Amino acid sequence: MPRNSGAGYGCPHRDPSMLDSRETPQESRQDTSVGTSQEKSKTRAFHQPSSLTDGPLSKESLNHALEFSVPEKVHKAHWDAPEEALWTTRADGHVRLRVDPSCPQFPYTVHRMFYEALDKYGDLNALGFKHQDKWEHISYSQYYLLARRAAKGFLKLGLERAHSVAILGFNSPEWFFSAVGTVFAGGIITGIYTTSSPEACQYIAHDCRANVIVVDTQKQLEKILKIWKQLPHLKAVVIYKEPPPNKMTNVYTMEEFMELGNEVPEEALDAIIDTQQPNQCCVLVYTSGTTGNPKGVMLSQDNITWTARYGSQAGDIQPAEVQQEVVVSYLPLSHIAAQIYDLWTGIQWGAQVCFAEPDALKGSLVNTLREVEPTSHMGVPRVWEKIMERIQEAAAQSGFIRRKMLLWAMSVTLEQNLTCAGSNLKPFTTRLADYLVLAKVRQALGFAKCQKNFYGAAPMTAETQHFFLGLNIRLYAGYGLSETSGPHFMSSPYNYRLYSSGKVVPGCRVKLVNQDAEGIGEICLWGRTIFMGYLNMEDKTCEAIDEEGWLHTGDAGRLDADGFLYITGRLKELIITAGGENVPPLPIEEAVKMELPIISNAMLIGDQRKFLSMLLTLKCTLDPDTSDPTDNLTEQAVEFCQRVGSRATTVSEIVGKKDEAVYQAIEEGIQRVNINAAARPYHIQKWAILERDFSISGGELGPTMKLKRLTVLEKYKDIIDSFYQEQKM
Repeated sequence: MPRNSGAGYGCPHRDPSMLDSRETPQESRQDTSVGTSQEKSKTRAFHQPSSLTDGPLSKESLNHALEFSVPEKVHKAHWDAPEEALWTTRADGHVRLRVDPSCPQFPYTVHRMFYEALDKYGDLNALGFKHQDKWEHISYSQYYLLARRAAKGFLKLGLERAHSVAILGFNSPEWFFSAVGTVFAGGIITGIYTTSSPEACQYIAHDCRANVIVVDTQKQLEKILKIWKQLPHLKAVVIYKEPPPNKMTNVYTMEEFMELGNEVPEEALDAIIDTQQPNQCCVLVYTSGTTGNPKGVMLSQDNITWTARYGSQAGDIQPAEVQQEVVVSYLPLSHIAAQIYDLWTGIQWGAQVCFAEPDALKGSLVNTLREVEPTSHMGVPRVWEKIMERIQEAAAQSGFIRRKMLLWAMSVTLEQNLTCAGSNLKPFTTRLADYLVLAKVRQALGFAKCQKNFYGAAPMTAETQHFFLGLNIRLYAGYGLSETSGPHFMSSPYNYRLYSSGKVVPGCRVKLVNQDAEGIGEICLWGRTIFMGYLNMEDKTCEAIDEEGWLHTGDAGRLDADGFLYITGRLKELIITAGGENVPPLPIEEAVKMELPIISNAMLIGDQRKFLSMLLTLKCTLDPDTSDPTDNLTEQAVEFCQRVGSRATTVSEIVGKKDEAVYQAIEEGIQRVNINAAARPYHIQKWAILERDFSISGGELGPTMKLKRLTVLEKYKDIIDSFYQEQKM
């Protein structure tokens, strides 16, 4: 691995305006919702109608637990011992924490973070969930007790130190208190994507040495039953959403499991909590495995507690003393972005986390957003694109006047936000447009109270960012990896620049190595966010972390004069043509999608080839049950067809008949992109439209909607080869 350093960048000082916002006396910014939440919690505390809180969750039981649950002793000599290495590949290993003046927080454990939150937020609503079509809430006091009962349940089932509890289920209170309970019990929490095959589940459960697997439905239970014989460490399965079809040995309902916990003394659990260290592993996040087997990213207790505090502060997440944040949990918790944002940051600042329905990404998310009205929201780019497409379809079906009003309002607002991005002084026309039109659109989306909208995990098109700017919704980017515990860079209301991934989180560092003439180099990161190592993979860990402890991300990017980061692509995705030209695919793919609003996905091809070519897919509607792409074009795509003189309404009409008008329009758009290219080697010379859009089920996209380029190259090999066959004649 190349280790020659480029320009080093230290941690920037926090923006003065950010300091001011956090240090404003709480009485001046106190949100009335905090008081309301407290009153609701007090009236409903400890007697929820749901089975979640059945059992000994009285105030007496809380006091009893707290008699033992004093903040654990801090064995300082252990976590900063000089003999500890910066990385390990052992689940029971320890690492030397990157404690220096840029990262001053004293290391502490997850239990201590929760214990301190309990003191401040005990009466506030922590978790909200639908039960018989009504919203129920669990307070932080109840949440803590549920986590302790789960911890004792896992111990009773035989959870061993540094072994895992794997969770295979949709976001829910059970996911949360099982995860926290696992850490309390000295285990390692490991999420598995609900879309995983039995074989993928087997690989992860075996690799992490899962003693217990928690599932939500019979469908997920069946996967585990198929592979149980191949899992030597697995002792029990717990199912929480529905009971098993019949009684099975070592398969427990959540109610049975929680009862088991009552058999373990509080003192036994506290003895385990007391021995825990900030520099030991508590979370495993498996990479989505776009190439080869997934890697188990080991995150320490310090990774989690430090990032939950400082990563969220950089995004302007507020503590509940100032304003209780309300968030909707729906993205997979097996991914670090959702886990750090929903689960761990929620505990750190006393947020109220409300759980969406399992079919959230099939259409019900907007209903949940309307009911909950979050103050902060995060989505991967595809989620924001689906919201955009839904608005566009609704606008296309509305009356002429309403549609014109929306287009006018979005046009004047976008112009204002692009030309005067940092100004709080809005012209009268812009304020009128917001009052008459845009505020109502945001309310219909459930964003009436949403102050911060985040995205990450994949690139966002300029088209989507412009669309939401037109609605007066800024989308704040973050940049990080599973290996950085989530955000290492963050945007916020105080650190925002269009198309950038924000600034480095205070207390973290970045440097670029092997920079080219334009200042683009490999992004290398250092700080308390950096993971412990890949479980059981010493070679991969050595590739990722150099001798000085810098994480080499494999991503290429540049930093502007103010420290804002711009991602230009993956080093491994860099196309090197047969002529030796280095071509980053992302900017060209983005330009094509901007030029041609009918295009859903564009993938550039040309590695070791004589010229560049491209595979294209068209925007189509999704099946509401499976989220798979259908043959029907979206309203926006149909509009494009009509504009260029085509009557096509389906993908097959265009591709099957090679619709002359559409193909000609796409060719003209490609030529416009070529005209703006830096040089001739960057020109797209051939292209093809595929019969089906990329999807998770088709294998072209990973669980977080990232493009799996190697899979696409293999799947469409014949089409790609046809681009270059003529050159051989």
